[in-house]
Amino acid sequence: MVTQKAHINLPIILLSLGLSAVLLGACSPPTVPITPLISTSSPEIAVAKTSSPTAFQPIQATITPDRVTVWISPALPPALRESLDLLSHGGRDYVELVEDQAQARVRVEPDADLPLSEWVYAFVAPFPTVQDQGSLDGLREVWTGGSAGTVRVYASASTTAAMAGILGPPAEGERNVVAKDDLLEIAWTTRSAFALIPFEDIEPRWKVLELDGISPIAKDFDLLSYPLIVQFGLSGDPLDIAIMAEVLDWPSTNMDPDRMTVLVMTGTTALTRSTAWKMNIHGATYPGEKIGHWLREADLAHVSHEVSFTESCPPPDPFQTSLIFCSDPRHLVLLEDIGVDLVELTGNHVMDYGQEAFLHSLEQYHQRGWLTFGGGGDLENALQAALVEHNGNRLAFLGCNAVGPSGAWATSTSPGAAPCDTDRLLPEVERLRAEGYQLIFTFQWAEGSVIVPAQMAAFREVIDAGAVIVSGSQAHLPLGIEFYGDGFIHYGLGNLFFDQMQSLKLRQELIDRHVFYDGRYINTELLTAMLEDYSQPRPMTPVERADFLSELFTSSGW
Repeated sequence: MVTQKAHINLPIILLSLGLSAVLLGACSPPTVPITPLISTSSPEIAVAKTSSPTAFQPIQATITPDRVTVWISPALPPALRESLDLLSHGGRDYVELVEDQAQARVRVEPDADLPLSEWVYAFVAPFPTVQDQGSLDGLREVWTGGSAGTVRVYASASTTAAMAGILGPPAEGERNVVAKDDLLEIAWTTRSAFALIPFEDIEPRWKVLELDGISPIAKDFDLLSYPLIVQFGLSGDPLDIAIMAEVLDWPSTNMDPDRMTVLVMTGTTALTRSTAWKMNIHGATYPGEKIGHWLREADLAHVSHEVSFTESCPPPDPFQTSLIFCSDPRHLVLLEDIGVDLVELTGNHVMDYGQEAFLHSLEQYHQRGWLTFGGGGDLENALQAALVEHNGNRLAFLGCNAVGPSGAWATSTSPGAAPCDTDRLLPEVERLRAEGYQLIFTFQWAEGSVIVPAQMAAFREVIDAGAVIVSGSQAHLPLGIEFYGDGFIHYGLGNLFFDQMQSLKLRQELIDRHVFYDGRYINTELLTAMLEDYSQPRPMTPVERADFLSELFTSSGW
């Protein structure tokens, strides 16, 4: 949560609330009509004299032994109520909480005389939900019972009260108001259910849906157009409001874009064979033309490039039968164009053209300011984590190659991919987590179309050690997803830029868009693509995406 206190200018408050008796009006969030949602006695004030009659000087406010009586709206989010609880019984005794509005000199409520904090709410569903978006009109219809109870939208009591001014009263007789701590379990059990939650309650097992085309976890989140925003503040006696505003330690909002970091993780990339041949024909940036914006939009973009760049790489041959791969250094332009920040080096082809080619590639990455992990100039470097600090979020990246071949592994004297030395890697995961890093771990596992028990055990072991995300970079086709412990596991994302077009499954691709906020991992969005022309992925159509996600969620056991 944002911890900075909203700045309050007490003299201006007194002028607007006390002297002129004009109360500030709250701003109502705009609404955009869209098609329906779902088809499927006052304290004493001591005033310090100013040296200049035209200059405002701070007014010294002191609270008399008589405490301010305060009524709290049931709509107030728990995160804002905490400050009031501290003021009432935290040893400061500034306020006395009352249950009757008529007995209160100050009311803490939505759409108040003096707005202090803007609260963002999210429209969510269980993670394995195919639907991606809805509309305010459709949500309002379901909320008020217009859909005859066929679909439910759950919310806590405080959120239900907060939504009254936006959506109206919820349908009578529907048991949709549930305890905050039970929301996730009930929604997952019901499955065909939705929920409304404050932004701070977003967690990975929720899917955040767009509402009228806007998502609060998007990089271009439009605060002014988003409908699910409530302003909370103070109403009542103007002088009491002025005092309360000075002592109330509230954040200005629960959603500060400057505390969010977006990371995109991808699957296999190998700029070779038919993909490289197409790049020579259409231009080096051709493969990224239709999905590159997904990577450029992110704060951190990852690729797992499985082969080395070398000047001695022969011209690409789309009919090549040899599995010895290399890439033309001129094709690095593609990785620049899509905004790469992190290059994973766990691939089993990284040493196909020898040490010189690997070290040349490493130099090229570092010259461009890209971080590398999962491989290095020797074993010690290969086992080191790549560390990133962005918007207050500390991320660490580790990876290893579990399958070999042994010639691809780094040694104490030679470069290559990091072998999966759990005796060294797992303690490093624990150490980094203890230091406050959100740990992302990647595996180059044996290629296959199913998840084998050994793979599941290894991926889970890293979560047990403290990783928040474990991702399989080896799979040439998408594999299942699992929430395990406090972590997110994706056993295989499929290809990103590689020329496999032999089947629909090989053409299907996933890019995982992970969101971190205020030092914690909060959500993952699945971006789906389809490979065309042996080289160029494009976003899936809505029908393709729906079919693919349904199959993916089923194979994941949901």
